[in-house]
Amino acid sequence: MAFELHPRLAADGITLGDFALCTVLLNNDSRFPWCILVPRIEGLRDFHEVPQARRNDLFAEIERVSVALAEIGKADKLNVAALGNMVPQLHVHVIARRTDDAAWPTPVWSVPGAAPYADPQPLVERLRAKLGLNTRHR
Repeated sequence: MAFELHPRLAADGITLGDFALCTVLLNNDSRFPWCILVPRIEGLRDFHEVPQARRNDLFAEIERVSVALAEIGKADKLNVAALGNMVPQLHVHVIARRTDDAAWPTPVWSVPGAAPYADPQPLVERLRAKLGLNTRHR
């Protein structure tokens, strides 16, 4: 079975491009600089299901996004989480948090009502450049 991005992730995210393992999305909520990494391996639900040979790749890609978001989002703290309660496909949230953001100090999910980007393109281009991403699979 070929990899398919879960429809909810596709609807809520703006595709930035692909690393060796993960597709990287920008969550369409302008209140928080927030990326989502989705390993392109069909059937994954949880971290322990990532093949051992790919676990270092996943961690390296999470680190790459974390470093970029920390700089671009001027983060006071980074949140990294893989909950999967609403979307069963394994995906990892990397969220740049600031002490003055809309949810601080509670989780971003504690404040309802995403605020979509009026024009996400400047941030998309900045993140793609920082991450070395393009929109084609590598």
